[in-house]
Amino acid sequence: MSDESTEGGCREYQQLARRDFLTLAGGVGVSALLPTWLPKVVLAQSSNGSRDIIVSVFLSGGIDGMSLVVPFGDPDYYTGRPNIAIARPDAAGTGPKAVALDNFFGFSPGMAPLMPAYTNGDLLVAHATGSVDNSRSHFDAQRYIEVGKPRDPRIGGGWLGRHLATSAPLRANAPLRGLSFTGGLPQTLSGGPKSLPIPNPANFTIGGSGATASARAQWLAANHASSVNPVAANALDATNTIALLQRINFTGYAASNGAVYPNSGFGQALRSTAALIKADVGIEAIHAFNGGWDTHVNQGPVITLDGGAMHTRMLDLSRALAAFHADVIQGTTAYGVTVVIVSEFGRNARENGNRGTDHGRGNVAFAMGKKINGGRVLTNGWPGLARENLENGQDLRVTLDHRDIFAEIVQNRLGNNNLSVIFPDYTPRFRNVTKA
Repeated sequence: MSDESTEGGCREYQQLARRDFLTLAGGVGVSALLPTWLPKVVLAQSSNGSRDIIVSVFLSGGIDGMSLVVPFGDPDYYTGRPNIAIARPDAAGTGPKAVALDNFFGFSPGMAPLMPAYTNGDLLVAHATGSVDNSRSHFDAQRYIEVGKPRDPRIGGGWLGRHLATSAPLRANAPLRGLSFTGGLPQTLSGGPKSLPIPNPANFTIGGSGATASARAQWLAANHASSVNPVAANALDATNTIALLQRINFTGYAASNGAVYPNSGFGQALRSTAALIKADVGIEAIHAFNGGWDTHVNQGPVITLDGGAMHTRMLDLSRALAAFHADVIQGTTAYGVTVVIVSEFGRNARENGNRGTDHGRGNVAFAMGKKINGGRVLTNGWPGLARENLENGQDLRVTLDHRDIFAEIVQNRLGNNNLSVIFPDYTPRFRNVTKA
């Protein structure tokens, strides 16, 4: 049975979207977060001048990386996509064209707002990357990436949660170290101490009437102050987090360097991220989702194709990231900031019969920051799109493990050498992703 549907996304993803697969993690100690079989943890120390805040973005739905970053130098890209391919930068005519990044790859027009970050050397594009596991299930593939190890039920928490669990806080008394813009804590941050799901930090409070919110917060702090840990510590962190977020002017936040965030869920999440980072309250890890990328039908990678649905999504993504680059990464903050952007898998190299693409393998990922060795497209050798070079005759091969990017950033930008804990049973292969 085909996994296509008239709504454009596969049945599995529509079912997942209607359910909450986000896991909750309590504020427990490091020893409870990490399985006993993992190697010994050495607590990473903090230094404001050498350790970045990390912003993790997950593009859920399985994004078509070859529409975001076009391999126009490979003629088989055009052979396999006669209806949805994006024209070369030097193509004749006035229609939409790729924006050249080098002599082989180019941004789709929808990604063009990121050109300033790229030309400034702050944005790295990694192509033909992804998970070493070949699952085409949205749920499984996403979980394996968020956990940091494919197909291992023993592992606890997520890769970013384990980073926080094995590193000293940037600020010892900070009540909030990790935050996700979700209704439940995502797997990526699961197990992270002092990490909370907060969909909108501007109105984070204890549930109930606004008229009694202050009184209920005071009751919570007073009645649990004498409780044993971790109950007392968690109650105090909860009330302190509410008080801390209420002191930040999220609604009136003014971006710097002329940055304008899109008035979309993702755009406003990055705007709130900027406000939180600039408030200098000790936040260390922020996670956000950007969805809607399951494009089986009428993909529309440019505005002139099928209404340009994917083009519109790309513009929202790229404009939000471009605003964050201008506002935070080019601006002055107390800490450095690194952004990582990844999806669960790519799409087929060849279009399907509905001018869309089905679940595939190799994909594109991004890293952005002042200490990212950007302004280039990183590959571990382009595998090629000729049918004989495709995985199972249909997919771009994965030649670059996404953990190569994550691990180098964790060690070199987050100051955490516990890679065997954060990414178990994985041997890091650094790819010159970060600057000295």
